Amino acid sequence: MAQDRVEAVERALTVLEAFDAECPAMSLADLAQATGFYKSTLLRLLGSLARFDYVRRGADGLWQLGDSPRRLARRQNPGRLLAIRIQPLLDEMAENLGETASLLEQTGTLVECRLVALPATSLRHDLHPGMSWPLGMAGSPCLVFAGGIMAAKPLIDTPLQPRQWLALSGPEGRLDPTAASRALADANRRLGDDTWQLGDEVIS
Repeated sequence: MAQDRVEAVERALTVLEAFDAECPAMSLADLAQATGFYKSTLLRLLGSLARFDYVRRGADGLWQLGDSPRRLARRQNPGRLLAIRIQPLLDEMAENLGETASLLEQTGTLVECRLVALPATSLRHDLHPGMSWPLGMAGSPCLVFAGGIMAAKPLIDTPLQPRQWLALSGPEGRLDPTAASRALADANRRLGDDTWQLGDEVIS
């Protein structure tokens, strides 16, 4: 709604959005082209943003992001962000495939279930957050259980997190490994961030 908008704030955010990995430093002319704002308007916006260290001007005259965006990002709880980002995908996989969908994490020599979505059927793999089991042969996170099968794909490691996997599990003979692989790959694409891209499939 129009009354909920503050034009100056939206303009300042538009300036911040202009900076990305391909354009980490920009001249005033570059920013004017990227935002569509007059240079005089940009100078006022940049001055306010610079006072709070959201942007800074280098010795070469180019503008770049300051420390404040990173400082705010560090205040976020990684576990909470993980749940917000991945839980809806697990819920959707469990509903569409009728199998248990989970996020697994390596803790030392153990694999722990971090997040899970259970299908609406009594015949299922009853996995719960906090359950753990030994890491398998060749580093496989897949749990071996009677009458069941688990398929998993690893999330690419980053310095900020331990090794993690997306997994689907259910009764052997009902869980289709090919369909599971497609669903896990699709979940990866929908995460929309290279940080969460999946590697090779692990079937156990």
